[in-house]
Amino acid sequence: MSARQLIEPIEARLGRTMLPEAENWMQGRTLYGGASAFIAYTAALRAFPELPPLRAAQIGFVAPVGSEIELSAEIVRQGRNVAQVRSEIRSGGTVALTAFWLFGTEREPNAAHPASEIDDWPGKAQDAEPVAVGKGPSFLRENFELRRAQDERGPGQPVVRRWLRLIDRSGLDPVSEMILLGDTLPPGAMRAMQRQGPISSINWSFNLLDPAPDTNEGWWLAETASEWADLGYSSERLRLWNSDGRQMLSGLQSVAIFG
Repeated sequence: MSARQLIEPIEARLGRTMLPEAENWMQGRTLYGGASAFIAYTAALRAFPELPPLRAAQIGFVAPVGSEIELSAEIVRQGRNVAQVRSEIRSGGTVALTAFWLFGTEREPNAAHPASEIDDWPGKAQDAEPVAVGKGPSFLRENFELRRAQDERGPGQPVVRRWLRLIDRSGLDPVSEMILLGDTLPPGAMRAMQRQGPISSINWSFNLLDPAPDTNEGWWLAETASEWADLGYSSERLRLWNSDGRQMLSGLQSVAIFG
C-alpha cells in the first residue's frame, strides 16, 4: 500500500475515518510514529488548504492509533506570517496523538547560517549495501528500502545511521515524505541496551530546514543518536540529509526503553 493510499480516506470535513489498509503501516498494535504524524499533518492540510509552508512541529504519541480513527484540526492562531494549527487523532474513544504545526511564509533573512556539514559522509546510497531485507517490523519491510550508511554493527556508540527511501513515493509531496521518514529508524539507544526489550516513542519535535526538500532518486540519509539514556528513557536527536549532504530536518525525541 502506498502512502498516498493511506491518506485517501481523509476528507476536508475530518471526523470519523476508516483506514482500510492501515495494517501495512503498523508497528505492533499501533501505526508507527511517522505514519500517524503523517495522517495528523494531512488532516491539518485538508482542513485548511491555504496554509503557508510547514516550518516546525511538536507531536505527542499518546496511545495506539488503529484503523478506525477520529480526526480534528483547528487554527490556534493565524498572524501575518505564521499560522499555528493543532490536529488530533482519537482512537478507541481516547486521544491517541496530538500535534502542533507551525506554518510560516518566507521573509527577507536577517540572519543566514547554513547547517553544519555532516561528519563521515558515507558515499552514495546507490553504492551502499542493502540492509534489513525481509527483517524488522512489517511497516519497514513493506514500505521502505534501507542501505548501510555506517560501519558500526551491533552494540557500540548509540548512533544508528541508514540510507532509506519509500518503495512507493507516487503522489506524495516532499514535506509529507519528510514526516513519514523522520521517525522511521530505531533509537540510537538500541546500541547501548544491555538486553533486548521493547521501545516506544513518546514524542517528536522537529524543524524543517528547507520548506521544499528534494533529493536524488528518493534517497535520504537518516540518523538517530542518543544524547542521554538512563532510568528507562532516552533523549534522541533525529536528523535527515539529502543525497548531496544538505540537512533537511532537525529533530528531538523522547523514547521509553523497556525490558
